[in-house]
Amino acid sequence: ALYVVNVERNGKIIYTWKGNQRNTHIGLYDLQTKQNEHLYMFERDLCIISCSVNNERTLLAVSFRQYTEEERVSRLLQSVSKYLTLLIEIHPINNVRVLKAVDSCVRVQFLYPVEGRNTSTGSRLLLVSEDKYVEQFDIPVVAEEEHKVVIQNSGQLPRARVADDLIWAQWDMMEQRLFYIVPKESRSTLKCVQFYPDENFNSILESHLDISVNGTQLKLVNFGYDYCEDQDVASKSLNLQVFTSKAGGLCVCCSLASDIPGEIRYSIYFLHKGYNKTFTVSLERTESHQLKEVAFMNLDYYVAAYLPGHFLHLLNIQHPDLLCYSLFLTGEDARIDMLQNCSIRSPLTSTVLDCPVGSVYAVSISDSALLQFLQKSKRDSERLAALHCALLHFQRTEDLEMQIIWWISENLSTCHSFDPIQEFIIASLYCRMCPETHNLDKLLPYTSLLDWIGIIPGVTCATDIISLPVLEFQNSKGFWEKLNSNLESVKYAEPPLHYHNNVLRREWRNLSEEVNMHVPKQEERTTTAYLRNIFENAKNVVFLNDFALFISEERLVPLFQEEDYQQQLLMGLMVAQLKDHLMRHLQYVGKKKIDQIVLDYVANLLNLVHRIMKEVWRRYQLHSCTFCFDERGSAGEFAVFHIMSRILEAANGMCMPLPPGFHTLHLGLGVRCLPLHTLLHYIDNGVLHLTETCVRKLLKDLDDTEENEKLKFSIVMRLPEALGQKVRQFWNHPINANFTARKYVKLLLDKLGNRQCNRPIPERLSVPVEFLPLNYLTNTLAEIENQGVHPYEKQDHVNVRFVEETALKHTMMLLGLKYS
Repeated sequence: ALYVVNVERNGKIIYTWKGNQRNTHIGLYDLQTKQNEHLYMFERDLCIISCSVNNERTLLAVSFRQYTEEERVSRLLQSVSKYLTLLIEIHPINNVRVLKAVDSCVRVQFLYPVEGRNTSTGSRLLLVSEDKYVEQFDIPVVAEEEHKVVIQNSGQLPRARVADDLIWAQWDMMEQRLFYIVPKESRSTLKCVQFYPDENFNSILESHLDISVNGTQLKLVNFGYDYCEDQDVASKSLNLQVFTSKAGGLCVCCSLASDIPGEIRYSIYFLHKGYNKTFTVSLERTESHQLKEVAFMNLDYYVAAYLPGHFLHLLNIQHPDLLCYSLFLTGEDARIDMLQNCSIRSPLTSTVLDCPVGSVYAVSISDSALLQFLQKSKRDSERLAALHCALLHFQRTEDLEMQIIWWISENLSTCHSFDPIQEFIIASLYCRMCPETHNLDKLLPYTSLLDWIGIIPGVTCATDIISLPVLEFQNSKGFWEKLNSNLESVKYAEPPLHYHNNVLRREWRNLSEEVNMHVPKQEERTTTAYLRNIFENAKNVVFLNDFALFISEERLVPLFQEEDYQQQLLMGLMVAQLKDHLMRHLQYVGKKKIDQIVLDYVANLLNLVHRIMKEVWRRYQLHSCTFCFDERGSAGEFAVFHIMSRILEAANGMCMPLPPGFHTLHLGLGVRCLPLHTLLHYIDNGVLHLTETCVRKLLKDLDDTEENEKLKFSIVMRLPEALGQKVRQFWNHPINANFTARKYVKLLLDKLGNRQCNRPIPERLSVPVEFLPLNYLTNTLAEIENQGVHPYEKQDHVNVRFVEETALKHTMMLLGLKYS
């Protein structure tokens, strides 16, 4: 059988196996090339504890147990050491040097240089002793022909003490870091030593943890696995692992003891956030013979707490504060194929070592299983977490994103504590934009929820504030710089740094009133420089969105390219305020780059709304042709109308803009699908917005049947004044003329105020009308007109003569007489 004993920085796996003559072989497997390489063979049956090969594959360090205590007593070998640590020249196979011959276990690990750096002059080796210390050996070598090397110094190798008095240590082979814990009074202190290719090493981090270490034995993680280790010894050591992320996340995962049967406790210390979360899980079933030790894994964006046969808990490293990113699975959903043991280590991201079996597995979240879980979930907490997890991992895969949208369209009314459309848009925007710029993830919203009061059945969570780690580094890039940035954000993030729309909503309402008073063509509107800049921002956003749609797909959804001043105002305001927000916190990025980020953000927002509509349009098999009003809507159109109403509700809740033409299409579907009283109710309550494009088409396309007249008149009565002036001219009907005349009279009389008419006005009709009230009215109106008051200056046919004729026609109609 093969047993994995170590994973090196370059991803190569060291493993051992027994030969036919009970020889012990050591091999190397390259994950990239899928090639095996034989490194060395012992002509004995050895229990190898730890093994490491240098980057050039010329030196091999091996630690193994020679004899058990019982074997030494039976063979009278008390003077022979129990453990042996060797340094072997393997290219060429030559000398074997004893580094340690002691009764305490020793683990070995070569340091690896930065990729591409020439280090043929020597190697460095870490030795971690069971006597609770770590030391570094410098091994100078001499190169011979054909890339062969031999150890230069035949005497003692130079060494340096790295750490003392540790009770737990973990090696991070990818970043060449040593994490270790030393006891300090009633608490413990986590420290980290960073090894550099050109320097020696530096102690770079110190963090106090509230973890009890009394009576614990030394635990070593990622220094190989001792297959002869006593399980009783393992149970008395700390079950703890440290995980880091590329975004500067630092997590300490620790399993805690519990005195209550059937209860599991574990803590996740989010050191980059300044708090830890302690979870208590009540198991549905318990077996006394099964080891109840939680295993921890690093799954890229997530840390996972896993108890085989019971639960799998995924916690997002960057946003652990709300449970919208925490996915808790039980039963069959929590099963990880081929991993049924609790003794699991995660040496690399998305990789686990099953210690008892001695095998390494790649672990990933199954797209199909996650979608299936999302579709069958009944609890809001599960749906919310699965939705975010899917968006985070799918990386905009077209087919899977389509299935999420389809799920959203089916579950708009089943999610009670969150809006799935809002979460889809906000989380998708976050995933699309944040990889562009460092620290952008701290400034953009990742969820529409301000708080989450939901619960996970059987799980309780306690959150505690902890002291922030202390960092000591100079000119260090990469992880340490990002971790320091995260810690600075925690220190000074008052108020929270994530963008919020409170100010946007207030200013949009204020400016909307000003814009509503000026609906004529934009070039004719007199606006402030601030408003002109706002509308210029909107113009740039719409251009970007139209260009993205043009290069990506056909226009399946019939969105009219119209001017919607309210939406343009909201787009421009969002651009302006988001730009100000980013400029306050990303001064080093530059104005031009921030301008582009903001425009991309709002354009992507519009594109996501269009994406939802496109998938819904496709699902219900609606045509891409423009809508008409001469027939009733289908069941599919009614379903799409309902989804568009929910999109509008989600947009209003987040104060986010909608694509141009959205309100026109929504109103058109409403006219086709809703009975008149419901349609008018939706208009009066602001669900449907009257747009010039839709109302003009409605007045022109529908004939004047009694039912259509009622619809048209109801719409015309509800139009804002400025919009009504523009579109009523497209409806040549007595009802419309009567309405226009009434409005004209009302406006003239409002202008009159307390002024009195000074002289009579001659009859305006060729045939005098002997109707004194009408005569008096027309005389009064003519006097006002003569004073230069003309409310409808652009409609020359609307005057006193028009009012008089309309009044006579309307009276004759009411009397049932014929007017000529």
